[in-house]
Amino acid sequence: MAQTVSVIVEFGDRARLAAILGDRNRPLKHVQRANIILLSAERLPVLEVARRAGVSRPAVWRWQQRYAEQGVDELLRDKTRKPGRAPLTTATVAKVLALTCAEPPGAVTHWTGRAMARTVGISLSAVQRIWQANRLQPHRLRTFKRSNDPAFASKVEDIVGLYMDPPCHAVVLSIDEKSQIQALDRTQPGLPLKPGKCGTMTHDYKRNGTTTLFAALNTLDGTVVGRCMPRHTHKEFVRFLNAVERVVPAGKVIHAILDNYGTHKHPKVRKWLADHPRWVFHFTPTSASWINAVEGFFSTITRRRIRRGVFQSVPDLQDAIARYIRDHNKAAKPFAWTKPADAILAKLARLPAPSV
Repeated sequence: MAQTVSVIVEFGDRARLAAILGDRNRPLKHVQRANIILLSAERLPVLEVARRAGVSRPAVWRWQQRYAEQGVDELLRDKTRKPGRAPLTTATVAKVLALTCAEPPGAVTHWTGRAMARTVGISLSAVQRIWQANRLQPHRLRTFKRSNDPAFASKVEDIVGLYMDPPCHAVVLSIDEKSQIQALDRTQPGLPLKPGKCGTMTHDYKRNGTTTLFAALNTLDGTVVGRCMPRHTHKEFVRFLNAVERVVPAGKVIHAILDNYGTHKHPKVRKWLADHPRWVFHFTPTSASWINAVEGFFSTITRRRIRRGVFQSVPDLQDAIARYIRDHNKAAKPFAWTKPADAILAKLARLPAPSV
């Protein structure tokens, strides 16, 4: 499209266009069109008219042509367009919802947008709009694990009670080990974060060995006692318990929360426990590691220090973990458990019954 007319505005039309331009209640599109014609009447170049009116050059040519053919009235009307597609019927929407909540045909496990569009005979965007309006997300899946521990309720009440109402003159420790932490060295250095670009890291790496982090989280003040050891047998666990024993002030009863890992129940560990009467072990229910508070610390140190770290040796990895624990302890806060045992048991009661 190019300019094919020379705009000549008569006195009467100029007055009408000026009135439109000065009317603050007029739609913006009417004001722009009037401004295009008035600027064109001043014999300005099309590029200058487009710049001043805030439109494109094809828009200037289009409204010059429309004014030349039918005058000012044509500037105030929009040409009719072909009718769009009819909205989806209620039956079609109901069919999409019913199919989404049912098993898909064939050997697939869940519906995709394109598969649903092909089955129902509508567009992918229509399927996505229906799913979004009804909060359906077939591509997502939430997992759960039901504990089969017969003493589940009593163990939950015991551990939650220690968190929310710890006994006087006692220390509550959440103890566990994070095994097989790899000392990974990247094959190439990554690039730092820049405006508009995220940091980079090579996908391939070189393994330089592993270590195991034994950690005890003091729920009363949030501090962590951590030791890195090459293995995670009962021998290392006893060594770690001795390290914790030296840190906790004398005269304090120590309530230790642990999972059901076999190392924690080894005969030599039980013998050590009998020789240290101020220690009391509280075991979490099976398949319920979420109740062990130190797991939150393991998650944090993994995300903030280990996962993106570059370690050329195991001692390098262990030194990085030790520095992180020292920094953590400088700004530690008491661990706060907010969900009472009754609320936990009521929520777990709503899980589906286990299959037999």
